[in-house]
Amino acid sequence: MKLTINEVAQCLDLRLSTVERWVRQGRIPIQKSGDRYIFKRASLEKWAGTHNLLFSFPLKKEAVQPDAPAADTLLGAMTRGGMYADVRGDDVETLLKSAVGQITSLSDAVRAKLSDRLLQREQLTSTGIGKGIAIPHPRTPLGEEIAEPLIATVFPATPLDFRAVDNQPVFVLFILVSPSPKQHLHLLSRLSFCVRDDHFIDFLKSRPAPDSFLLKIGEAEARIDRKGRR
Repeated sequence: MKLTINEVAQCLDLRLSTVERWVRQGRIPIQKSGDRYIFKRASLEKWAGTHNLLFSFPLKKEAVQPDAPAADTLLGAMTRGGMYADVRGDDVETLLKSAVGQITSLSDAVRAKLSDRLLQREQLTSTGIGKGIAIPHPRTPLGEEIAEPLIATVFPATPLDFRAVDNQPVFVLFILVSPSPKQHLHLLSRLSFCVRDDHFIDFLKSRPAPDSFLLKIGEAEARIDRKGRR
């Protein structure tokens, strides 16, 4: 089967530069033939599955945006989710409602549903994972109600008791929302990699500006990708 490199990038939902680099490195089962790229669909689909990627048709008509964060990246999800500082709330319920209310990329109806689902999840067990961090998320993905996953980074005005495993008050929340379980687990794995780093946690305690924060996330994700290539 033959496709242009743009079409291959669309099928894999990856940045064009990423696919080009992987082809040069021989990391992806594709061969170049003139201005086209040759591959066996079954082989590419199998490769995509082992790398937590989707390979799907039909192709999107719009051109690939080389510099846009891919949907499956932590950086992309956090860029879409935004950062919110000094969010007020006297308890977990009011804080979550206040935080979700500031995610303007979601519709009013989706925000209302998300608030309810986050609270239902907290009633089961706390999403406070320790070290002052919580990762609130619905028990089930929102499916077709959102087009792409997002992670909202929220700094409460005052650290709040989340009934975390180590009893430390939470000073930062990462509200994780995704359309599918696969995307949720993929992003949760990448986020967990970041918050296991004590230097990263110290960085969060400084309440960084959004640009500095996203730069740090991009650097951490690059380390994840390098580790995955070994």
